[in-house]
Amino acid sequence: MLNRRHLRIKVLQALYAYFQSDEDNFRRTENEMLNAIERIYDLYLYLMLTFEELANIEERRLDELKSKIRPTEADLNPNRKFIENSVFKMLIENKSLRRAAEENKVNWIGDENQEMFRKVMGHIRESENYFAYMNNQELGFDSDLEFTMALFKSEIANSELIYHFFEEKSIQWMDDIDLACAMVLKTLKAFQTEEINEILPLHKDEKDEKEFVQVLLRRTIDRDQENLKLIDDLTKNWDLDRIAKMDIIIMKMAITELQEFNSIPKKVTLNEYIEISKFYSTPKSNAFINGILDKAIDRLEKENKIQKIGRGLMD
Repeated sequence: MLNRRHLRIKVLQALYAYFQSDEDNFRRTENEMLNAIERIYDLYLYLMLTFEELANIEERRLDELKSKIRPTEADLNPNRKFIENSVFKMLIENKSLRRAAEENKVNWIGDENQEMFRKVMGHIRESENYFAYMNNQELGFDSDLEFTMALFKSEIANSELIYHFFEEKSIQWMDDIDLACAMVLKTLKAFQTEEINEILPLHKDEKDEKEFVQVLLRRTIDRDQENLKLIDDLTKNWDLDRIAKMDIIIMKMAITELQEFNSIPKKVTLNEYIEISKFYSTPKSNAFINGILDKAIDRLEKENKIQKIGRGLMD
């Protein structure tokens, strides 16, 4: 499921596109941001459907071996442990997964996609995990689940072929892949042999999360000149043109959040944007942003512009 940091990143990406564009089209920016958030679920569904595709590819390969003019004993009686993996079967028969995939129009139909999975399956057959699984005598759900999770981590989540497919579908998915993979692993861990196994929703609280990103986006744009002036005052020894644009947007967002969300502790806001800067700006940005935001908090508190409600939220 989504977390606040990932929501902040989506707002950051939307703001960066907005401030880089010559168009002052807030509504379009907001709609594109909300769509990008919802499409994270498509990525999760694509990943969840990979197991079925791999099982189908392997099933067809074994059928082809049986059809050889002179099949060997191994061709006629192949090891079907991979195909008959009980977790794969649960995923293939999972009604909630099937329903969500159909509603979102997510599938791996197409010759190019099938060729990609043939190549991925070829890599899997050469892997140590596959060899160990196919040749051990362990049977049952726990063994199948352990293999499925190891397979996902090593051969699916890190597949260059699958990564390329996702990159072609949406450049933003490269920022979402870790979250989607974590959702897949959490889903698999929650699976039980004799219970109804529902896939994860994207949102923990859709209304709250949508309101958070909308307010943060809107108010950061509304406060743009005010925030820019504050940053300029706090960086007297710097020319604003020399400060990375991403750093400025990160600081604008943080300053806005400090004032607009009275239930989010100051330390949480500060730490979140410092962590985000480590991945989305220059190597030294986090220390620079930390220093400026500390000054901003002091200034805003003196001006009584930060109002936190709730026990312990003033820290």
